[in-house]
Amino acid sequence: MADRKAETNAISGQPQKTLADFDPPKKPKRNIYALACAILASTTSVLLGYDIGVMSGAIIYIKDDLKISDTKVEILAGILNLYCLIGSCAAGRTSDWIGRRYTIVVSQVIFFAGAILMGFATNYSFLMVGRFVAGVGVGYALMIAPVYTAEISPASTRGFLSSFPEVFINAGILIGYVSNYGFSKLPLNLGWRFMLGLGVIPSVILGTVVLAMPESPRWLVMQGRLGDAKKILDKTSDSKEEAQTRLADIKQAAGIPESCTDNVVPVPKRSHGEDVWKELFLHPTPAVRHVLLAAVGIHFFQQSSGIDSVVLYSPRIFEKAGITSSDQKLLATIAVGFTKTVFILVATFLLDKIGRRPLLLSSVAGMILSLATLGIGLTIIDQTDHKMMWAVVLCIGMVLSYVAFFSIGMGPITCVYTSEIFPLKLRAQGTSMGVAVNRVTSGVISMTFISLYKGITIGGAFFLYAGIVTVSFVFFYFMLPETQGRTLEDMEGLFGNFKWKFDSNSKNINKNREDGKRQIQLGTNGQTN
Repeated sequence: MADRKAETNAISGQPQKTLADFDPPKKPKRNIYALACAILASTTSVLLGYDIGVMSGAIIYIKDDLKISDTKVEILAGILNLYCLIGSCAAGRTSDWIGRRYTIVVSQVIFFAGAILMGFATNYSFLMVGRFVAGVGVGYALMIAPVYTAEISPASTRGFLSSFPEVFINAGILIGYVSNYGFSKLPLNLGWRFMLGLGVIPSVILGTVVLAMPESPRWLVMQGRLGDAKKILDKTSDSKEEAQTRLADIKQAAGIPESCTDNVVPVPKRSHGEDVWKELFLHPTPAVRHVLLAAVGIHFFQQSSGIDSVVLYSPRIFEKAGITSSDQKLLATIAVGFTKTVFILVATFLLDKIGRRPLLLSSVAGMILSLATLGIGLTIIDQTDHKMMWAVVLCIGMVLSYVAFFSIGMGPITCVYTSEIFPLKLRAQGTSMGVAVNRVTSGVISMTFISLYKGITIGGAFFLYAGIVTVSFVFFYFMLPETQGRTLEDMEGLFGNFKWKFDSNSKNINKNREDGKRQIQLGTNGQTN
């Protein structure tokens, strides 16, 4: 029988197949070079996280030392987000002009100056000047880190690598919380200055280390430097074939003929960001309009969910929940930072396995439940004269649950999704537009939280956030297609048709059925030959 099989295969001229021939292709190993580049670029996001985390504790001591009102506390805590708007908008044009890598260096230099000014501030006005400078630097870093990471990453691990900026934001928040607790023992006039001034250390380290990174291959192609781009793509792709495919796609997007193979070639129109705003707002295609709406929407809902209110004012929230000791409030705040960091790390490993949509929708559903329960717990405590320990524990648990659900989906996916959906020419400034909306919304939320809970009670504030997150679930469900596994140049085909959800599902179902039938037929043939 075996001889007959061999003869049949010999006659047909086809090589004899074994079970190994029907095994699925092995998943490529993670590209270590691309991983290192993504980590270095993403560490710039530590600046925003550290500033948010450290300010949550520092404002307790700033208020006592400088004798400022709650209104000034709100402005001081939240104004950095509006200052980020300037940096994030400028970063898009800057990165198209001098490149992604040097834009990261610019962000570190600006934040260094801001941290110095805040550390030596002698009054509220001086402190606000330092906040302005630091905010511009943070805006630069917040926009450029996800863009660079997305452009350097292979498609197979882009979700994993593009989530790193959010990982480092959370790491920065945790470091800021620990800094609060560590310097809280110093004299009142020194403690908060050390907390804020310590930000110079990461900016010096990161500004130096970033110089060892390669430039974005997509930016190099936009400048006609094909030889340099090819070298980097060879290092950051999973295979030589993928590197060639990525280069061909980028050349097509940049308007360079595929036949051009010189190291340096003229480009049809060297892009430094000209006419981008026209294509984004004045004359967008249906696909670009959908992309812009998706990017702006996800950034708006991320911040309007109230995450910055929880992170910045967690000591006040815990105080409202019944914790009165300063040390206990700061320790509980450290627990918030630790929970955020742990769950964002979990999310990085799920993005390329589960996909963006399932993770995002699950995250939002958990946030709704946590916020509503937190609102109930705080309302019960607010209307009761005596301390109820179960309600205190419930509120602490719901704060931790909320930040956990946020960090496993809404947090990382916002920056991952926005950095990968824009066309090449529009990517830098389109992403900066999303970041601008993010920072404005964050500024409004963080500068109104104290006034909000005084007006509608602390429980009512979280009921409001729960309602906003419920609306976001509907928006995400109908407006955000899945982007898992797609190349950056292939994204535009997903957008522009608002019936994508039904069309893509039917295509995927048919494709899966065809693949399944093909595998069954191959398996049957392998058994009968």
